[in-house]
Amino acid sequence: MGPIAIVFGALLIVLGIGGTLATMTSWTAMIPAILGLLLVVCGLLARQDKLRMHVMHAAALIGLIGLLGGGVRATMTLLGDKAINGIALGVNIGMAVLCAVFLVLCVRSFIDARRRRQQAAP
Repeated sequence: MGPIAIVFGALLIVLGIGGTLATMTSWTAMIPAILGLLLVVCGLLARQDKLRMHVMHAAALIGLIGLLGGGVRATMTLLGDKAINGIALGVNIGMAVLCAVFLVLCVRSFIDARRRRQQAAP
């Protein structure tokens, strides 16, 4: 699961940098890049067997934060009275979708790991 965290972290970094370069006015577009950097760090730390379980749970939490943050901001943008900034909306939706997919993969991995542990136990 560590390499998957690194891939999704890299995608979020690209999304954040792209959003920042496209707007050139708002540093909040870097939020996906910050979450992506945290996922990359978690993915690298997951290479150590003794840290893997704890680090991947932290990565799943980061994914949940990204899903909720991006989803809430996109919803508020769509329901608000202000003019819609298409780039900001796209970044928020992109972050929510990437984090949702990552979170689903994390949950599936956690379920599989539990099943393997139960099958290995006498």
